[in-house]
Amino acid sequence: MSSPALPTAFNRLAWSNLAAQSAEQIGLAAAPLIAVLTLGAGAGETGLLQTAQTLPFLLLSFPAGVLADRTSRRRLMAGAEALRVLSLLAILVLAWSGLLSLPLLALLGFVGATGTVAYSVTAPSLVPALVPRPQLAQANGRIELARAVAFVAGPALAGALITRVGAAPSFGAAAALSIVAVLLLAGIGEPARAAAPPRRFLQDLKEGASFVGRHPLLRPILLTAVFFNIAWFVLQAVYVPYAVHHLGLSAAGVGTTLATYGVGMVAGALLAPRITRLLPFGAVVAIGPLAGFAAALVMAATIWFPSIELAAASYFLIGVGPILWVISSTTLRQAVTPEALLGRVSAIITMATAGARPIGAAIGAAIGGGYGASACLLVAVAGFAIQALVILVSPVARLAALPERVAS
Repeated sequence: MSSPALPTAFNRLAWSNLAAQSAEQIGLAAAPLIAVLTLGAGAGETGLLQTAQTLPFLLLSFPAGVLADRTSRRRLMAGAEALRVLSLLAILVLAWSGLLSLPLLALLGFVGATGTVAYSVTAPSLVPALVPRPQLAQANGRIELARAVAFVAGPALAGALITRVGAAPSFGAAAALSIVAVLLLAGIGEPARAAAPPRRFLQDLKEGASFVGRHPLLRPILLTAVFFNIAWFVLQAVYVPYAVHHLGLSAAGVGTTLATYGVGMVAGALLAPRITRLLPFGAVVAIGPLAGFAAALVMAATIWFPSIELAAASYFLIGVGPILWVISSTTLRQAVTPEALLGRVSAIITMATAGARPIGAAIGAAIGGGYGASACLLVAVAGFAIQALVILVSPVARLAALPERVAS
């Protein structure tokens, strides 16, 4: 039996998400490749670049969540995406003029990521306003399928463009996609909400953090995601120079291995409806952390057996499993969180988990610069082991079905 059609407003959001995610992935893939191949960056410098591109998640997630609970979410997302357009166009101009440097690349990466933060925090709080509760998992699966397609196309396209025609066209393509995302968002009919009473920022922060910290299901979700992101960005911080110098890959080869992450995400997103029908809800949630740990072990094996196939297999695993995690954990969060707290709870989890990324990137930069990229891969294995253990011993892994919303 086919699933009911999703609302038109949500479909515009899904297409906007595809364009925005594609723009982000092209930019994220192009930046370290330019840093290594054009600006001569090593493991330490690419780690610092990753830190700059992820730091806004730590600094700005909660302010974005407060705005998402108090203002038009559609306008907030459109404005955020427009900010990313400006940063991408600035990189384009600097690349064409020959003035691009590592500090400027990091600064503009920070500005672009500021737009990404507001978009990422706000979208999960908008979905329940556009989609009936029984269709939340279907809608989240559609959102993540779009993200997966972007992860396939973005790195591969960036690698091919840089190899054939240079850096500038990559950022031009990304800017064009971001403009499309803004136009799609402008056409969404967002349901009206009652005006929120005046409150202090710290009161909003305390309320959202307290709800997540006390909730027996959201707390392990948060901890698992934090350790996952630290370990993931330890690996990501050094992968490009590791792939170029240890695995002997070209820019196109690096782009190909990064694209297998997206292939895994597409596979996981397509399999998600069947898997969620066959397995208990908690088991679906646990698949992602276990697949992440397996992926880290496979990548560590390339230390002794350098191989593009093993690197690609690692990125595939870390795509296929965690996509199920994102779909199921987002659906769980939307199901148990009161509507008035959706933006702040989304922000708390985004701030803690994505905010863990600059910590992981900084760890990767320090260890990569001092001990080499291989040491970073082993540290990543330890981090992925911790996040798998956290979810396996929690009540989340024992859920038979999606729980009902509880009072805050």
